[in-house]
Amino acid sequence: MAESLPLCPECDSEHAYEMGALLVCPMCGHEWSLESDSDDASASETVVRDAVGNPLADGDTVTLVTSLKVKGSLSIKAGTKVRGIRLIDPVNGHDIDCKIDGFGAMLLKSSVVKKA
Repeated sequence: MAESLPLCPECDSEHAYEMGALLVCPMCGHEWSLESDSDDASASETVVRDAVGNPLADGDTVTLVTSLKVKGSLSIKAGTKVRGIRLIDPVNGHDIDCKIDGFGAMLLKSSVVKKA
């Protein structure tokens, strides 16, 4: 290793490793990028991005990029529009709170939606 990697910003572990453009801590599971290390001092809030990299905000309309299975035999098809999303602190990787017509309130991951 020619250069040393920074300590994990969450748990200060020295065992971080590179995975593509991200750094990953195997101790706590935190993921971050080197670019965000320099930006963290100026921006205290994280930016939630959709599946193609567009930043999301409260009230945006998004479209599902993959079909999702819901409890039972129901599924939500790819291309379904979801209006008026709300960004939340991640709960098991789900960072979008919304209501989908015909299905009701639901939590979604930002990696399965695209800004409309």
